[in-house]
Formats: sequence, C-alpha cells, structure tokens
Amino acid sequence: MLLIPAIDLKDGNCVRLKQGDMDQSTTFGEDPVLMASNWVAKGARRLHLVDLNGAFAGHPKNEKAIRRILKEVGSAVDVQLGGGIRDLDVIERYLDAGLRYVIIGTAAIRNPGFLQDACTAFGGHIIVGLDARDGKVATDGWSKLTRHDVVDLGKKFEDFGVESIIYTDIGRDGMLSGINVEATVKLAQALSIPVIASGGLSNIADIEALCDVEDEGIEGVICGRAIYSGDLDFAAAQRRADELNG
Repeated sequence: MLLIPAIDLKDGNCVRLKQGDMDQSTTFGEDPVLMASNWVAKGARRLHLVDLNGAFAGHPKNEKAIRRILKEVGSAVDVQLGGGIRDLDVIERYLDAGLRYVIIGTAAIRNPGFLQDACTAFGGHIIVGLDARDGKVATDGWSKLTRHDVVDLGKKFEDFGVESIIYTDIGRDGMLSGINVEATVKLAQALSIPVIASGGLSNIADIEALCDVEDEGIEGVICGRAIYSGDLDFAAAQRRADELNG
C-alpha cells in the first residue's frame, strides 16, 4: 500500500484546500522543494503534485516549482502530477523533465479522444483522476457536477489503456472525515487496473481499513491535510501499512 503525500501548489506555495475551494486554502509551506524532500526523507515512495492554479486556468501555472521538485527528488521517487494538463505537448514536456505519471481529470471527461491519444503516445504514464460526489463525476476543479457514473467512466477509461485511476470523494476532501472505503472498493472491484484512494484521510484507522481491502485492487492513498495538520504521522503510517501488507 503506497501512502502518497500530496503537494498542492497555489501561487508557488504548498497549500491545502477544503472540498476543492480555492478560497478556503491553508498555506503549509512556501518552499515546495523542501516539502517534497521532507516527505521523501520520511519514506515516501511516490509524490502527488497538483497545480491548483493550472486546474482552474486549464494550462500549467506552477511549472517552475514543479520542475524544481523533479530536479531535486525525481530520480529518487516516482512523481505524479495533475492540474491543467490538457494537451500532448504539455505531457511530453513534463515526462521529459522527469515526471513519472501524468494525471488527466477534466480533459478526460470533456475530450475522451485526447485521453486515448495520450494513452497511445505515452503508454504506462497516464492516470485518470475521477472526482465524484454521490457516485457522479465532477469536473472543472470540482465546480461542475456531471451525470456520468464513476464506475461507468472507470470502465471506459480502462479500455483506453490508462495505468490507474485516482478516485476522490470530493465531499470529504480536506475535511478529515475519513476515506470513503466502500465507494473506493466498489470502483476497484469493477476494474482490473489499480485504484488510488483520495479524499478525507484522517488517521491510522483509515490506513488500516484500506490495507484490509488492498487485494480488491487498491494500490495506494493520497495523503493530504492529515499529514500537514499532524493528525497522521506519515512515516509511522507507511511503516504500519508495510507491516500489514508487506
């Protein structure tokens, strides 16, 4: 079970949002490179970067900070990135800079052909982010709720050849209210590709609950506000996950 620290970038700083609201952000650090190095030193094997400004603008906005992170830790751990990635040139640029995985969210819903092209051109490097509330997928920084069912879309994108899917319960994200294990398992059981849980991680009990269902196809979990607020000791949690599942 991978515990994946999230580094959300807004105006070059490390922040956390509540339910994706840019107006409800808390700054946890002004040096994202230092933050990335900190999580690697504590045992992280993958990092999750989000260009928040890019997600709302529809194109990269924190690329300078992202490149600095990749230069510092990209050779030591896998790094995945989402937010504003909506054309093949941007994907190629980031992969050339050392990024391991590109996360496509809104663009996958609005332009499935783009996702197919990305999977064809960059096989093994494309992850889809499905952000949902009550089983329905949201887009545009979670501001728009669609009628798409998360399981149906997951199956469709699996057929495209995506590497894995990050499932976020947006009603829980940033709220420390606990992972929606049931919905995550439901999606994982419907797919043969791995699912990464996200949204609401609060404490070690969430980690243990996910480890219990890892065999259903859950590869890891995004760790956000809990590891910044101190509610979850990241290093201890990763050790516990390794004890439970090896």
